[in-house]
Amino acid sequence: MNVLIRTFCCALVVLWTLPIVLAQEENPSEPWNWSDDYVHSVVNQVRAGRDLNPSSWPGDTRVAVLFSFDVDNETVKGLRTGDPSVGTLSAGQYGSRVALPRVLDLLETEDVPATFFFPAWSLKIAPEQADMILAPGAHEIGVHGWIHESNTALDGETEARLLRQATDAIEEITGTRPVGYRAPSWNHSPNTLSIIRDMGFLYESSLFADDRPYELMQNGEPTGFVELPVDWILDDAPFFNPIGNRYMNPRDILQVWIDEFDRAWEEQTMFLLTMHPHVIGHRSNIVALEGLIQHIKTKEGVWFGTLEDAATWVREQAGL
Repeated sequence: MNVLIRTFCCALVVLWTLPIVLAQEENPSEPWNWSDDYVHSVVNQVRAGRDLNPSSWPGDTRVAVLFSFDVDNETVKGLRTGDPSVGTLSAGQYGSRVALPRVLDLLETEDVPATFFFPAWSLKIAPEQADMILAPGAHEIGVHGWIHESNTALDGETEARLLRQATDAIEEITGTRPVGYRAPSWNHSPNTLSIIRDMGFLYESSLFADDRPYELMQNGEPTGFVELPVDWILDDAPFFNPIGNRYMNPRDILQVWIDEFDRAWEEQTMFLLTMHPHVIGHRSNIVALEGLIQHIKTKEGVWFGTLEDAATWVREQAGL
């Protein structure tokens, strides 16, 4: 009997320590030693599934043009890092005070809808932005975090709490619950996809696996969740920083965006541009957006929509 007990206890010790041994074998700092199973588990956390690009867009058009704005304002000018200063905060206030009205005037003149993603605190500081955006009845407001936090640095419970807070705050100010999510830093933690699925969002727009809408896979399984992908080429922030070494003439960026749109038109897919009012809304920068809209309108078969409109259409066409 004693022999049997000792054998059973030894077996338990082996079982209890097995996950620890396996974890020790998968050293995060030595990816060249990772097992096949571990590599697959890493890349399959969130991955592109089937292509959801429809055969045509609303009105039997050939290309969708989706303008999105991340209205970060003060959140990226010191609040998110906990290191605010009067000067940088004033640059954030420029976004709501001057740049957003300038952007909205252009969109109204051109009769172009857009989606505006807010960190909740950006809207809480200047709630009048909601009325400015929603008054024309053409635009959408989505959620972009609580204070533009780095969601990948948070534990799952904290990330979920902040996103619930943000969504509730935006709903309270606007009267409408956001259906679109864009991660504050265009990245997912291991928990992000589960959180936004549980919260019932219609679509997600933070990832890079395609130029076309696609279905997100989670741990190798299809989710039925629509991704409207982004790209740094189609973002104003990396190119328009006047104190950085990457600053480019807005007219040069205009040509990049024209080339991107023209190829999207040829491929009959989607052109999704991300901008920030406090960036694109400066007098010289907005020339790029003006010129782009003018060029797009020279083409036939173009549909301008919000990301909510696009995601709804994609889901319907794909039977999701």
